[in-house]
Amino acid sequence: MGQRVAFVGLGVMGYPIAGHLMRAGHEVTVFNRTLARADEWVMQYGGRAVPTPAEAASGAEFVFCCVGNDEQLAQVVLSPDGGLAGMTPGSVLVDHTTSSALIARELYKRALARGVGFLDAPVSGGREGAEQGVLSVMAGGRHEDFERVAPLVGSYSRCARLLGPTGSGQLAKMVNQICLAGVIEGLAEGLHFAEQAGLDPKAVVEVISQGAAQSWQMDHRSATMIAGQFEHGFAVDLMRKDLALALDEARHNGAKLPLAALVDQLYAEVQALGGNAWDTSSLLLRLRGQPIIGSRPQFTSDSS
Repeated sequence: MGQRVAFVGLGVMGYPIAGHLMRAGHEVTVFNRTLARADEWVMQYGGRAVPTPAEAASGAEFVFCCVGNDEQLAQVVLSPDGGLAGMTPGSVLVDHTTSSALIARELYKRALARGVGFLDAPVSGGREGAEQGVLSVMAGGRHEDFERVAPLVGSYSRCARLLGPTGSGQLAKMVNQICLAGVIEGLAEGLHFAEQAGLDPKAVVEVISQGAAQSWQMDHRSATMIAGQFEHGFAVDLMRKDLALALDEARHNGAKLPLAALVDQLYAEVQALGGNAWDTSSLLLRLRGQPIIGSRPQFTSDSS
């Protein structure tokens, strides 16, 4: 039987996630800061759009949120017309934003005071994973809240795990981004080396992708990287935001992240070339010595 659900934030990730919830038979009410985007979603999937997060959350058993950063998250959840203001005791707030563990813990305290459950549950899999409903969801919070929301999350994920208390989901997402940064730079350097060595990079990838060098990035980004196309995924600005969260957390917990810090600075060089909104595989351009011409509009709120 379908549940009454609210979804706040219809960016690159939130838009298809909310669609999967609707297709799974739930009654979905959406809010988005750009009202035209919410209207477009309703035209495609049904449901209804409302002008504030509080109205979306009113009467909902589950409220999902997916925005861009800590500041936006606080605005749509904690403001007077934010989602938490419209929630009733016994409901659960699920945050898919990639944000800090600090704000996750603050949201948990504020939700608990209202008798509301809370999970920090960032996702990985990119736009393709969101559209295909095969995301990975890493969650922090109480077991009972996770068990209640698991059937809904299952409509758009292939793996969802509760990894510990509140904040654990965000910490796990930092691990994801740390690993991702190194893999992308490695792929960029490998392709650049192949080009400089006079090899056919497509043929090289065809061979090495069947061995130990294979990765999601190689399978999904090598062809577009070789072709010089860098508008197919997670934006550089968003990756730097995520790496900043990881590097800041590392300063507190003592973790040593020399590679993540290096790749963060390489992305700063891409930004300086005007590539803020190009996808993260644009690291290859700085190796090729090619300028990034112009800058595309910023991608709206989302996670990689």
